[in-house]
Amino acid sequence: MSDIRQRIDFLRKEIDSHNYSYYDLSQPSLTDFEFDKLMEELIKLEKDHPEFSDPNSPTQRVGGSVNKDFQQVKHRFPMQSLGNTYSREELAEFDGRVRKLLDNEPFEYVCELKYDGVAIGLTYQHGRLFLAVTRGDGESGDDVTANVRTIRSIPLVLKSTDFPEEFEIRGEIFMPASSFSMLNEEREELGFERFANPRNAASGSLKMQDSGEVAKRKLDFYPYFVMGEDRPFNNHYDSVINLKTWGFNIPPYIVKCKTLDDVYDFLETWDLGRKELPFDIDGVVIKVNSFEQQERLGFTAKSPRWAIAYKFNPEQACTPLLSIVFQVGRTGAITPVANLAAVQLSGTTVKRASLHNADIIRDKDIRVGDWVYVEKGGEIIPKIIGVDLAQRPADSQPLVFPECCPECNTPLIRLEGEAHHYCPNDMGCPPQIKGRLEHFISRKAMDINSLGEGKVEMLFDHNKIRELPDLYDLTYDSLIGLEKVIQSPDGKPRTIRLQEKSVQNILEALTASYKVPFERVLFALGIRYVGETVAKKLALHFETIEKIKEASVEDLTAVGEIGEVIADSVFTYFRKPSHLAQIQRLQEKGLQFSLGDRSPVVLENKLEGKSILVSGVFKSFSRDELKATIEKYGGRNVSSLSSQTDFLLAGESMGPAKLQKANELGIRIIAEEEFLMMIQ
Repeated sequence: MSDIRQRIDFLRKEIDSHNYSYYDLSQPSLTDFEFDKLMEELIKLEKDHPEFSDPNSPTQRVGGSVNKDFQQVKHRFPMQSLGNTYSREELAEFDGRVRKLLDNEPFEYVCELKYDGVAIGLTYQHGRLFLAVTRGDGESGDDVTANVRTIRSIPLVLKSTDFPEEFEIRGEIFMPASSFSMLNEEREELGFERFANPRNAASGSLKMQDSGEVAKRKLDFYPYFVMGEDRPFNNHYDSVINLKTWGFNIPPYIVKCKTLDDVYDFLETWDLGRKELPFDIDGVVIKVNSFEQQERLGFTAKSPRWAIAYKFNPEQACTPLLSIVFQVGRTGAITPVANLAAVQLSGTTVKRASLHNADIIRDKDIRVGDWVYVEKGGEIIPKIIGVDLAQRPADSQPLVFPECCPECNTPLIRLEGEAHHYCPNDMGCPPQIKGRLEHFISRKAMDINSLGEGKVEMLFDHNKIRELPDLYDLTYDSLIGLEKVIQSPDGKPRTIRLQEKSVQNILEALTASYKVPFERVLFALGIRYVGETVAKKLALHFETIEKIKEASVEDLTAVGEIGEVIADSVFTYFRKPSHLAQIQRLQEKGLQFSLGDRSPVVLENKLEGKSILVSGVFKSFSRDELKATIEKYGGRNVSSLSSQTDFLLAGESMGPAKLQKANELGIRIIAEEEFLMMIQ
């Protein structure tokens, strides 16, 4: 038996070595035939001797496992997004902010390409791949470890020995142009719709249930950050370059820059050179190199202060505008959408573009029949940026925005200061009802995924659901046998029919949703302007739905980062009897409408009843840490100064406008040291 174990170990090391030579060094050390024979022998030995199985064996590269439920995993370090800029002026402003916060001490930048794929976090323990998690909402993502193991440029077992006991690699999984082209040709032959772009193809591949199919997609990976407590280097550039010794494929598109002019040179090089790359990029990422300086610069609520993404100007095309249709969203907002003559743009076919609202149509004087200039905002979303007036037809007429809802014929309204027209018939307008239901069941809300793929529309058409609580009245008898004809990706009609297994899955998902926590239930209600983050802040602050119902606009704006627009929307929502009736029914069904045992722990009430605004940069804490401390001691974080604010906790580099307003309102200003004395 020891001979078999030794042979298995030998084969694993040999195959890993050849993988590294082929994918990282681009120097094949075996023919494909010889490599395949080694792999076949290892697969057979592992199959015959499962006691020697190993999740990080190179046989996992071919996939084969099936995962129908991607578990949510909390990131050890939040995956924040980067701030964006499209101009050198804004990049110079970023540079100025960095210099000011670092007191003009010397520093250097690192420039890297911004790969257009799927962000991933790879956790290694004792030199072995342990976990792979997608970005998700930045705080939690999907566990896609089985699928990531099929990507040959990601080492399953590290080389060398100088790595930390546990650390995380952040990077981008992407689909090379050659793989994307081959995949779309195969889909076309099978009668399926082509993927729009490599990013969508990579994202869809990573979430496939069969890892064997993922392996066939030939995804690739580039690392761009090392995270952990015991990193062997004190700067970003050396940390990334050193990854080569651990077995990673390091991108050659990374340089250190001493000055902003060096950064501009890198931008110019790749703005021209990006079309020659074998994969898609959408810009360049500029980072402060020193980890110590990164730590001092810190983070805003959404992004690091020590990094920024410079986006290249998008491609443009000119094409005829064939017609304009008006869509009704779940909040009742009316969005005009332009139907265009198909045109190629940034590697994809564009047929539609949002016109956003009546003001944009009027300001740009966009008319049906015009030849319009189209570009992709951020290389993703098509938008119309102008009209070629030289090609305008002689009989052209300005567009008249509808006065009534195109779906239910209710007269539209437009609130003061709002850009959109709205249909106020929220309880009777079909697209609004279906939109709310689809939002309610979505993965980040109640996660009733068995009701996807047109099933909500089918249940609506069969008069089974009209309001959110109706979902919990569904039974086996009311569902079995229902059917609806939908359009397949290939354009052909297909019939969805609810059979035994589908019905059971729906009912089980509904039952499971009773355990969804309060903050996600609050988000699922679909209150205007209340996204995931706002819902979480409201839930943690008020703890129960009853307290949110009773909250005044002033109470709501006292919650950190919630302004008057959001507060007005929440307050108005809970004044409407139909909304209160729905919540009552959902409470009776048993959904979670309080934090319960998860209520924030208050260490002491030394700050009870005190409203505090945190502003500036601090020596010993980040702003988020200070805000958490305020809540632990019973205080409340606020996002703006008012006569109700008790203290302004002021750090360095605080804006002069805040200081002036605090003095005008007579608000007490305290420093970090005084704050610590208050709670000690």
